[in-house]
Amino acid sequence: MAAGKPPRTARPDTRAVSAISSESKGLHPCPTSDTPSRRRILLGLAGALPALAACGFSPVYGPGGQAAGLRGQIFAADPEDRNAFVFVARLEDRLGRPASAPYLLDYRIRTNRQGLGITPDRATTRYNLLGRVSYTLTDRATDAVVARGKVESFTGYSATGSIVGTLSATEDAAERLMTILADQLVTELIATAPDWRR
Repeated sequence: MAAGKPPRTARPDTRAVSAISSESKGLHPCPTSDTPSRRRILLGLAGALPALAACGFSPVYGPGGQAAGLRGQIFAADPEDRNAFVFVARLEDRLGRPASAPYLLDYRIRTNRQGLGITPDRATTRYNLLGRVSYTLTDRATDAVVARGKVESFTGYSATGSIVGTLSATEDAAERLMTILADQLVTELIATAPDWRR
């Protein structure tokens, strides 16, 4: 060994270092021939679905589901404004258009606009649109109230564009809010259907 030169050390095994680093970071090596293919995984999931059904899981609208036979059974009161029209249209998309429905859904829609973003010259640039629907479900044969409740949600929109753009954004936010509220109401009706359906 030449004087003044530090002793040479053995070079680390880079493969071992890489493996240790991967393990410490929670990483996994590239798939090998022993790794299950995507097709095998999907087939396994498909095979597990009947087992889930046997354990009590079933589609909501399927035979034996929470909402089995619920489509076309609820008549929503006629809409009187744009918000109610969008709300009822969404209900009918989800629950079907009724013919001679045994239940009547009365509802009351309330909305409230709140300003959020305000510029230094006190111009509001963003709003939240809050909505609430109070509802009553009545058995049309007996006039008995079988369910009642309320759903609430909100959505937002910007008012930084032109007057026409702001008007369009306001209408779009209202439509989105009515859709959200209708979906929440349908979910609530499906969840409580075993309690009020005859």
